[in-house]
Amino acid sequence: MSELVYPAVIAVARGLFAAMGLRFTIEGAEHLPRRGGAVIASNHVSYLDFAFLGYAALPAGRKIRFMAKDAVFRNPIAGPLMRGMHHIPVDRTAGSAAFKQALTALRDGELVGVFPEATISRSFMLKDFKPGAVRMAAGAGVPIIPAIVWGGQRIFTKGRPKDFRGRGKAITVAFGEPISVAPGGEGAATATPELIAAMSALLDRVQHSYPQAPSGPQDRWWLPAALGGDAPTPEEAAALDAEDRVKRGGV
Repeated sequence: MSELVYPAVIAVARGLFAAMGLRFTIEGAEHLPRRGGAVIASNHVSYLDFAFLGYAALPAGRKIRFMAKDAVFRNPIAGPLMRGMHHIPVDRTAGSAAFKQALTALRDGELVGVFPEATISRSFMLKDFKPGAVRMAAGAGVPIIPAIVWGGQRIFTKGRPKDFRGRGKAITVAFGEPISVAPGGEGAATATPELIAAMSALLDRVQHSYPQAPSGPQDRWWLPAALGGDAPTPEEAAALDAEDRVKRGGV
């Protein structure tokens, strides 16, 4: 397939990251296969998670095709870029087409990026998982690789103003060991708790080793409540998500 767009976007992203002075820590890149398909299952704390994950996969010589809501593909600017990078649009009211497209990509040896939580976590802790990521790995006969992104919430996340000005923010991306998924529903059922456990352990490690702390009391919003921060608790975040669903008409 044509790869004219992805390298150009990567070059622009690298320039932007450098201009912002972002400080990257990439862990576990050796767990990304150098060839062949795999599902990359990541937590979701910011609107930039896909960009940071894609950047972190570059040392392995791989490009990640992300599954993203179809509204992004209808945007006159983002849409052509998303299609040019061969990302996969997801219609949340009818997701079977996206699932089939993802299976095809995985069987063709691509890395497919998925956010099992489906939406950004306002608590910055893991939310309940949708089963699609593990089902795709089972259906395509490929491993699923747990991933964690941390720090992006300080730049651009749900319910907060964007902050592209503060230089030197740390971004951590960590990949865990691949998880094998047996074919069929039973394999997916077994792998789901294994994936949750792996991502929970990885998130805990990344949060506790993160090299920066809030600059003061007013800057504690990006830390989870469990770590002494001012982010909503998971229960409070779930209530806010429910309010959003009502506003969107239940979608």
